[in-house]
Amino acid sequence: MTIPAFGLGTFRLKNDIVIASVKTALELGYRTIDTAQIYDNEAAVGQAIEESAIPRTELFITTKIWIENLSKEKLIPSLKDSLRKLRTDYVDLALIHWPSPADTVPVEEFMQALLEAKKEGLTREIGVSNFTIPLMERAIASVGAENIATNQVELSPFLQNRKVVDWAKEHGIHITSYMTLAYGKALKDAVIMRIADKYNATAAQVILAWAIGEGYAVIPSSTKRENLASNMLALDLKLDDEDKKAIAKLECNDRLVSPEGLAPDWD
Repeated sequence: MTIPAFGLGTFRLKNDIVIASVKTALELGYRTIDTAQIYDNEAAVGQAIEESAIPRTELFITTKIWIENLSKEKLIPSLKDSLRKLRTDYVDLALIHWPSPADTVPVEEFMQALLEAKKEGLTREIGVSNFTIPLMERAIASVGAENIATNQVELSPFLQNRKVVDWAKEHGIHITSYMTLAYGKALKDAVIMRIADKYNATAAQVILAWAIGEGYAVIPSSTKRENLASNMLALDLKLDDEDKKAIAKLECNDRLVSPEGLAPDWD
């Protein structure tokens, strides 16, 4: 299964706000929705999907297992709870949201449990998020690279994460980019704005088109219909080599997501 190149993120959106965002996105043609147990919005996302009346087979739904549920005793029950909230019999992709802090639950234990969830049909594919190269090595040793559909990592023009990206690519692991717009910081960058003017595009479209062009999946979120519609047009925007080189130079290792006590030792 290939990971869709473009989808809707739901981080920080809850209750009526996330319901409206998901419903609007689905109306506009989005078919990929990304959520997580810790977002506390799976039930609202499930309600929005059900009320949209779009056939389940047309959708690609991702959720992520929170660190408290990583043990072999808790992982599958927690995923079943997520499915109940999402009003579906399966998700298309289940990810480990963060590695277990201080290796409290070993990578091998939770990856085996996640693979068992796949064998039980609770998820079509499995993967990881916020994994460094050493953590990906352990995950591969545990379940095989063929069973790791993606590594979802923070990735933007300011944090291009090349070591992780190149290593994952060599081992057949797809990359999903989150925080692609760098909390909106990248929208104000002069280089991005110049490229946007060149194509009569928005800065967001340029950044998303760049990431998609690099082979990554993107999951931007928005609560505004015009932005949701506009972001989708990134799929039709193709940047030239000059643009790509200019964006490559924006790398400055500007990591925005590194929670204390949760983040691994980054590559």
